[in-house]
Amino acid sequence: MSEYVLDALSDPLYQQAHASRRQRQTPDDTLVLTELNPGTVVDHLDNENAPIELITFGTVRETCPNCIHSRLKLILRQRAVRVAHLFCAECHSCFDARYPNGAPALTI
Repeated sequence: MSEYVLDALSDPLYQQAHASRRQRQTPDDTLVLTELNPGTVVDHLDNENAPIELITFGTVRETCPNCIHSRLKLILRQRAVRVAHLFCAECHSCFDARYPNGAPALTI
């Protein structure tokens, strides 16, 4: 299990999208991502090789720490998903996100 600290405002894609706006960095802009075992967050049904249909709830500003260039997608709990998480469609990695104070970032 790997843990990554991401500064959302240092993301090059975020900087491009918000170049015209000046924003001050706050501690709330930092997320700690912990890589999760996909088998612990997604239930595989009868056939392990069968594709699982997941509903994504949009792309977030954070990029995958493994791929560097891919934006993560938000996956909330649903039929086959046990835990809300961030997902990289490129390398199929799953991440939990928390604030530096330990509070979960993916709760509603």
